[in-house]
Amino acid sequence: MQKKTNATWVIVLSFFIAYLLAIVPFPAWAMNYRPEWIPMVMIYWSMALPYRIGIGWAFVLGLFLDILEGSILGLNAMALVIIAYVTLSVHQRLRMFSSVQQAGLVLTLVGLNLLICNWLQIVTGQSVASNMMFLMAALTSAVIWPSIFQLLRQTRRSFDVR
Repeated sequence: MQKKTNATWVIVLSFFIAYLLAIVPFPAWAMNYRPEWIPMVMIYWSMALPYRIGIGWAFVLGLFLDILEGSILGLNAMALVIIAYVTLSVHQRLRMFSSVQQAGLVLTLVGLNLLICNWLQIVTGQSVASNMMFLMAALTSAVIWPSIFQLLRQTRRSFDVR
């Protein structure tokens, strides 16, 4: 009898790809529309595998994102931990939602993530908010969520990630 692996490498690879997508250069006018790849992938994995991907993963992913962006250490970590907590709290209901309802929750969670990060940047003096255009990334993330969800679900099922 062959022992099945948990295929943790698939999860790690999906986050690695999300980090690569997060640093893809965009034109200056389109920076506010850049999807939030790391929060979306984290939302998917915490919804699909809540017993494996949780608050600890969110904290580490946030620290890596802080290092990648050069922001204050812990800024993205705190925002992702809050997003992971909310996702873990509603993961059973979230699984039963239609893709449009899930996209609405992703809009809310990614918007919350952006608001927390922006507020912490203002409090720490890293930036000054001039307008609310940074929230357009939440809308973009919600629009592409159904495709990301299907892609990650198909990947999880084909590699038997449990």
